[in-house]
Formats: sequence, C-alpha cells, structure tokens
Amino acid sequence: MRVPLRALLFGGKVRRVPLRALLFGGKVRKISMDDKYYICIDLKSFYASVECVERGLNPMTANLVVADIERTDKTICLAITPAMKALGIPNRCRVFEIPKNVKYIIAPPRMKKYIEYAAEIYSIYLKYISKDDIHVYSIDEVFMDVTNYLSLYNTDAVSLGKRIMDDIYYTLGIRAACGVGTNLYLTKIALDITAKHSPDFLGYLDEKIYRDTLWKHTPLTDFWRIGKGIAKKLESLGIYTMEDIAKANEDLLYSAFGIDAELLIDHAWGIEPTTMADIKYYKPKHNCITSGQVLMRDYSFEDGKLIVKEMADLISLDLLSQNLITGSITLHVGYSNSLNMKSAHGTTTLDIETNSDLLIIPAVTKLYEEIVNSKMQIRRINITCNNVKPEEYTQYSFFTDMEKLERNRKMQEAMLEIKNKFGKNAVLKGMNLQENATTIERNRQIGGHKSGE
Repeated sequence: MRVPLRALLFGGKVRRVPLRALLFGGKVRKISMDDKYYICIDLKSFYASVECVERGLNPMTANLVVADIERTDKTICLAITPAMKALGIPNRCRVFEIPKNVKYIIAPPRMKKYIEYAAEIYSIYLKYISKDDIHVYSIDEVFMDVTNYLSLYNTDAVSLGKRIMDDIYYTLGIRAACGVGTNLYLTKIALDITAKHSPDFLGYLDEKIYRDTLWKHTPLTDFWRIGKGIAKKLESLGIYTMEDIAKANEDLLYSAFGIDAELLIDHAWGIEPTTMADIKYYKPKHNCITSGQVLMRDYSFEDGKLIVKEMADLISLDLLSQNLITGSITLHVGYSNSLNMKSAHGTTTLDIETNSDLLIIPAVTKLYEEIVNSKMQIRRINITCNNVKPEEYTQYSFFTDMEKLERNRKMQEAMLEIKNKFGKNAVLKGMNLQENATTIERNRQIGGHKSGE
C-alpha cells in the first residue's frame, strides 16, 4: 500500500510551514533547513520487465503485456513494456483496447516471481543505503535519504542514483528511472516528470529549478497528488499551473480545498517539510485489516453471502495469526456495474473484541443481510476490521462462553499450522467446496493475481 509522503504527521494534523511565500525583492523567502538530498527509484514497467528478462528479451524494445487473459479480454493489463507505451498504448489499458495491428506477447501474472525480484533489488539498495534511510513506497518504487552517504562515497546524489540504477540493470537486467531532489516532494516530481522523459532516466530538482522549469508545466495531473477531480476544481477557479496556485489567493484555496490547500500551496512552491525520519517515526493512531475482491462475474444475493462468509473466515484467521482482535467490522458491497446503483455500506459492533470466527462470521453475515438489496447482483465485496489491537487487551463479558471460544481457538490455531506447513488449501471448510466459492482460487493468488505457482 502506498503511504502519502506527508503521512498526516504531528498528532494527525498536517504541519503548516509559515511564511512560505513572503516575497522580498521578488524572491521567495528561503525556509531555513539543513541541506537534504533524496533519491526516488522506480523500476520501469516492473512486471513486464521481469517477464522480458525471464524470456531473454529486451524490456525496452519487446512488445509484451502482463495480463490474465483467462479472465476475458476486458481484463486490465497489469503492465506493458516501454516499447508498447511508445506506440501510444496506455499503461493500464484493457486487453481488447490494444490495437489489432500490434503484435505482442501476453504473459500471465506471476506475483511470486515479481516479489522475488523486488527482494533482490531491495538487497541491492542495502549495499549502499541503510534500511533506516529507505522508505518502500510500493513494490517497484522506493525513496532514500542519501544526505549522509554522499561524503562517504565521495560523490553527489545524482551520481549515486545512477550507480544504484546501473547495479540493478547489470545484476538483474531491469531498467530503472531515478528522481533526485532536495526534499521528498521534489524527488517524486523529478522522477515522475523529469526523469521519465530524460534519455538517461535521471532527473534533478531543487526549489529554484522546479520553479524555473515546471511552474508553467501542464497538465497539472502530471504532479503527484493532483488527480482529475482536483485539477477540474482548480480550473473552475482559473488555475491551470503550479505558478497559478503559488500566486493565488490563499483564502480562496482554503475555502475550496480545506486543509488540503496546505499541501497544494506548499507543493506549488516546491516545499515539503516531511523528512525520512518523520516517516519512520510516524505511527498511526488506529489500525485496520481489510480484505476485498472483485468477483469474476455478477453474483446473486445468496452466492454473495457465501463469499462474505468465506472472507470473514479468512480475515478471522488473519487476525489470529497476528495476535490481533477487533471490536467492529465494516462491510462494503458493490452491485453489478450495469446497475449503476450506490454500494451497500454498513458497520457492526461485536459483543466483545475478538478474532474468533464463531463471532465474526455470524456478525458479518447478519450485516450483509441487513444492508444488501436481495434483488441486486453483487460484484465487489470489502470487509474491514476496525481499530485492531493486540490480543492481550481482550475483555470478556459475563455472558461469554469461554470454554466454547477456547475450543474454537485451538481449532483455528491447528488450521493455521497446517496451512503454514502445507499451503493455504491444505485444509478447507465445506463452504469452500461449494460451486460458487472463491477461497480455493484466491488462496492461489497474491494481491488478487496469479502467484505463478
């Protein structure tokens, strides 16, 4: 999961940078900070590159897409090679959208293989940088604070970034792009806008270069954290560039975006006060565990209930395996895409905080029956265990059948032990064998995609 750079630090509130835009003689007042240098490395078309390397193909020239064609030609491509992007084919297209005159290889997803490659690449990072100075943003992207390593290697940040990129390529054959900047935000923009359009896949930005080269850059959606909705709202205010944001009336922006205006304004000036240390130090006030799936076809109300029971069963085991408990569960059910109906959504509170399937499955099933329209077809299901906490905080009521819960716990622990030793499908429940059940197939997947085993 990707974590926002600012990560809602400092007591859940975004830290405001004062006097960000006071002009003195036409110059922006410099925020007093020690010199910092960060690099952000992104593995180019990672899944597709791995598949090319495994086939002895050049990821930069071969036409290859990673997609589970067994799902139908409407399935989304998880990755396409740079060569296909050069033909104007969008990265997250559906298979049927690829022009018929383009010849290409379809590689089914192999998530376990990609994780193995990612682990090897992470070991390369550790040759140069301590894990304490690395933030894994996603499976194919990392941020590194290289400030204290430049004197050690007697080099500059751009050269160090290139050195790591070259090591990845010569070791595994995977190409990378690298952004270098004087704060985390500029580093991300140097990667997303500058490096990805540079012949050597390297980009560097400081605040001055950012304002000189990107203040008038369009579209705004090229910038991190500005999606189509935000861009459209800015356009309604007559704002089309980062320069427009920087020079706009702040009260107008706060009126339109609330606290989010803080990030917009800071980023328009190229300012980002959050450091790697802040990210490492940050601990969320509340944690949750979520499980979700998009069904391969529309499911009836009763078949959807079966899937909910299966998911509740698995999430109970997940809680137990981590010695966690929950006191409330949220269910979100999306109807068939063809119905254009608002999703069903609700939360149930458990009698006690628990990880027992004896309590969780009935509670989630009852919630499903209460909030879901029985006449509608089901397509998406998400279950979230809210405010999870360590199991030692369990509090039982006088009405809790402790003996029954303890027997059930021993059975769950036995199931976990068997699954960990022999595989997730080594032991199953009767509902998992029903015609429309999905657990057996999901157990063969990683992140909702084929593991490749």
